[in-house]
Amino acid sequence: MSRKKVDIIVRDLPIEACAAEGKALTHWDGAVVFVPFAVPGDVVDIRLTRKHHNYYEGYVTRIVKPSENRLEPFCGHFGTCGGCKWQPLPYEMQLEAKRQQVEDQLVRLGHLKVPEILPTLPSDKTTYYRNKLEFTYSSKRWLQWGENPEDVSPADRVGLGFHVGKLFDKVLDIKRCYLQKDPSNQIRLWCKDYAVKHGLRFFDIRENEGFIRNMFIRTTDTGDLMVILCFFHEDRKKREAMLSALAEAFPEITSLYYVINKKLNDSIGDQECILFKGDETIRETMEGLTFRIGPKSFYQTNSDQALKLYTVAREFAGLTGKEVVYDLYTGTGTIAQFVSRNASKVIGIEYVPEAIEDAKANAAANGIVNCEFFAGDMKDVLNTAFLEEHGRPDVIILDPPRAGIHPDVAKVILEASPERIVYVSCNPASQARDLAILCQEYEITAVQPVDMFPHTQHVENVCALRRLEGVTDAEV
Repeated sequence: MSRKKVDIIVRDLPIEACAAEGKALTHWDGAVVFVPFAVPGDVVDIRLTRKHHNYYEGYVTRIVKPSENRLEPFCGHFGTCGGCKWQPLPYEMQLEAKRQQVEDQLVRLGHLKVPEILPTLPSDKTTYYRNKLEFTYSSKRWLQWGENPEDVSPADRVGLGFHVGKLFDKVLDIKRCYLQKDPSNQIRLWCKDYAVKHGLRFFDIRENEGFIRNMFIRTTDTGDLMVILCFFHEDRKKREAMLSALAEAFPEITSLYYVINKKLNDSIGDQECILFKGDETIRETMEGLTFRIGPKSFYQTNSDQALKLYTVAREFAGLTGKEVVYDLYTGTGTIAQFVSRNASKVIGIEYVPEAIEDAKANAAANGIVNCEFFAGDMKDVLNTAFLEEHGRPDVIILDPPRAGIHPDVAKVILEASPERIVYVSCNPASQARDLAILCQEYEITAVQPVDMFPHTQHVENVCALRRLEGVTDAEV
């Protein structure tokens, strides 16, 4: 896609609507203009910075006249932090924008035939709704507007927080975050202060050097609390001193882990998480079920909305108690166990072995005997031989990663020929692509967006599919 840098000031443009990626849009010179942090109804001056084939990108330099709908952002980091871009947008407008986003992806871009898309299910909590956050240590934090690098002391040059926008090497030091309940903020601030006072080298993301690298905080509604500290290399004396001090400062931490990560990225999925103190897992509950969550386990980040999401999936599955259900990308088996009481048998498949071990332990602890779990790459595990051995599904529920499903998986789903499919997605764009394949043999009967992440453009979407009448196994 061709694009070029430009530097054009355009004045008094009215913001017309919300757009993809959390941006807003207007028009100028016959082209669409995309800008962040604007609200429909604003009249603004814009600096255009990029020209593409048929649209511009830019940013607001001045709000000439604020929209009557514009709200004051509640977070002091708004505008610099890469998250919560829709704080000025009333929540009802956020919900409608997410419903429209789903419609655009499925209908306008995906050319799919869908019934009327239901209103987005709102989140009861719009702040402090996340149960997991990751923070990054940086030896060279992002400097705010007006800060002179020469006036910033070395001790004040470091930061612990979130990446800025799409910049991998720029980290904004966070003073207070409204995403995760206490003591998340207190633990992060303590960890930064301890590292500064004890001379621990914050990680240099660009040069890949330093000692303390990043951290994860996971909370649950049961009161459990997990903290994972990640170090770039081992220094047993310094590491143990910090972990011991952290455990003493916050006795409410129930699981304290550490990781020695020497890779060039921060992901810990392929790293050993070592328990320093406390329980191996934390616990979350949902509709009478208890799920244990390990340091690598996937669990929906908004626990309260997860219940709504899974309830929709179960309703769309239309279970009577007689069906064989396949739960693809099962994670720790939450959906599988959530629907198990309404099914004859549930088969869960997931590529992360540790998650499958958690799923098995969760099912045993919950007294569920009609769930079986298998680990492996979906396109390798889910094949004709597997279907013959474990029974062909009446219903398939799938909740894949953002990239969606592999074409081979879509092929096997069509070969399996279940009566109903429930597709849960965190990315309506990849969902639309996959649905185009499945709709060779299925029709979409219901579409329900669910808001898992208030004040962001992200939306979870659930689609119900029914096998077309007259399609036989031989035809698939």
